[in-house]
Amino acid sequence: MQSWSRVRVAKCQLLVTSSFVLLLGLSMAAMAAVNYLGTHFAVVGRASSDRTPYEATRRWAFCTSISLAGLLTLGAVLGAVATVREAGGLMAGGFLCFALAFCTLVQVAFWRFHNPAQVEDAVLDTYDLVYDQAVRSSSVTLRQQLVAIQDTFLCCGKNSPFGLLGGTEVSLCPGEEATRQDCLVGVRSFLRTYGNIASTLTGIGLASTVYAVLLSSFLWFAFRSGCGLDRRGKYTLSRRARDCRPQEPSFFRRSPGGPALRHPMEADILDGRLRASRPSGGPQFLQDS
Repeated sequence: MQSWSRVRVAKCQLLVTSSFVLLLGLSMAAMAAVNYLGTHFAVVGRASSDRTPYEATRRWAFCTSISLAGLLTLGAVLGAVATVREAGGLMAGGFLCFALAFCTLVQVAFWRFHNPAQVEDAVLDTYDLVYDQAVRSSSVTLRQQLVAIQDTFLCCGKNSPFGLLGGTEVSLCPGEEATRQDCLVGVRSFLRTYGNIASTLTGIGLASTVYAVLLSSFLWFAFRSGCGLDRRGKYTLSRRARDCRPQEPSFFRRSPGGPALRHPMEADILDGRLRASRPSGGPQFLQDS
């Protein structure tokens, strides 16, 4: 395959990859919004204090998601614009964004692999704390927080390890609410679904950023080496020198040590044509003049 053909295929692939990475960045932004503003996480956050592990984990997840969304979106835009305009500087910026996003995704995948239940444990610990305080105390605020959590996750209470519930615990799930599932099971099921979605996006992001890094680096070298469209719409590959100037035709080029040749003027050309077309034998008065 010729060099111009490789460049054209790489440009098409990078445009498609940039579009896919842009969608991935928007998905990361949506995940960050759900993490910080979503009903399920917000209701647990209102019931917990600022110093709990849940709030620290929630802020870390939000900042990481926003950073990834920004890097992926910026890299996709720079990569697409650089591909269309064949700009080496923009392509270098897109490469840097893709590389930083890849490093961040590697750290997220590493944390997810070594701490798969950190978010789940933080949310369940918060619910256990609110539930125990609502059972032991007669505070209306604590009961309202517990009811809000249970209504959001569509659950009620938690099973007693001894199989018997006290009167206070039974009063927390009156009527039809008693038929709902255990809150520990409901919260765990929701968080596992959310975690699976996050893991899937992380894996897709790793594959996409690796491919984008390879394509952007190849196109950067191609643009730097002078591969681009010529006047006929075809790709050519040539070496660029620092002081590269277009050479003049041999007719106008001055030989070393010789006299400088001047460009023929239009008047000189017309005069030469007139002399060539003039007959050798003409009227006497024209020859005398």
